[in-house]
Parts: sequence; C-alpha cells; structure tokens
Amino acid sequence: MEPTQDPAATPDPATVQEDWDQRYAGRDALWSGEPNGALLTEVAGMAPGRVLDVGCGEGADALWLAARGWDVTALDVSRVALDRAARQAAQRSLQVTWLHSGLVEADLPAGGFDLVSAQYPALLRTGNNAAEQALLHAVAPGGVLLVVHHAMPAVHEPQDQAPVDMRAYVLPGDIAAALDGDWAVEVNETRPRSVTAGAGAHHVEDVVLRARRLR
Repeated sequence: MEPTQDPAATPDPATVQEDWDQRYAGRDALWSGEPNGALLTEVAGMAPGRVLDVGCGEGADALWLAARGWDVTALDVSRVALDRAARQAAQRSLQVTWLHSGLVEADLPAGGFDLVSAQYPALLRTGNNAAEQALLHAVAPGGVLLVVHHAMPAVHEPQDQAPVDMRAYVLPGDIAAALDGDWAVEVNETRPRSVTAGAGAHHVEDVVLRARRLR
C-alpha cells in the first residue's frame, strides 16, 4: 500500500532548483551517462518524431534520441545539469532544445509531442494534479506518454531509509489514475532493473507506464 502523504514533508517548490543544482554541482557526473533501459525498450520500432524529455538531467536520453533522428526538447530545473548536457550535445554535434524550467511552469505547446518521456521524474504532488495534467496535455493525438519510476519501497522498509521521500512526488500510479477514455494503456508493469553506476544504482525494480493518446 502506498503510504499516506504527509503535507509537511512536501518540498517547497521555490527551493527545488537550488537543491538540484547543489546536488549536481557536488559530483562531476550524477548519473551513469547511459540512456535509460526502459526508454530504449519502449521506443524500439517507433518512428522518430517530436519528443519531450521531462527532467532530462545530464542529457543521456535526450542525446540518444537526437542521435536517432528525434526532434528533442529536453527540460530540467537544474541549470548545472543542462549546461553539462549542452556541452555533450555540442561535442557530438547533436541538436537539442534545452529548457531551463519545471514541467508545470514550462511554456509547452498543447499536444505538441509525439512522445513525452518522463524517466524517474521528480514532479511534486499538488492538490490540483498539475504535473499529471501537464504531462497528458503535452502528448499529441496518436502520441505516447512514457513514465518510468523506481518501485516504492516495500511496506516493511522504513520510508526514511529511502534516498528520497517518494510520498511527495507523482508516481506512475498517479498518472495512470488521471487517464480517461481518450487514452489506451499499453504497458503498466513492474520490471527488474540492473544499473551498476550512477545515483540510482541501488534500485532493483522499476514501474513502467506507457499510454497512447487516442484523440
């Protein structure tokens, strides 16, 4: 069972950018530098189109997609992370539109993307489900929403031992609950995960949600 959210534990959105900048600045590279495995699996066979990479971090997914012909827009709240990603893109002569913004605050075209990919996003829960709606509204008719997140700690695992209190953040189940008859769920499952490098290497399971917008 998902733990009940403690509103007092919800981070102040005004401090999120500073917190992430400090986290990235504390290490030469926070993540592994490799594209996420679930992304590679789920986009296999998809024709390149317009893609939004939500919470792109240091840009591994965005760069992988751009190298395969996708028109990539990648956003993140951390300027430190985006600067690293942009340097990698320049070194590899790849074109990506980098947006320094949170998802909810971003000026994104409604229905503007054939694929919206949110890999382990740190999207704060709100009473009006703003992040969930922002994800859904960005997907074009016929397009795909792909959300991947770490599985919640087991009920016997103390929540305070997890690196992040996930109760404050939007999870795939929250997004699945926001889908209506305009959507078809293609994948909604928990998968084993094996990553040996980067800040999330200790996680062993992922929840993968893939949904297609019908109209």
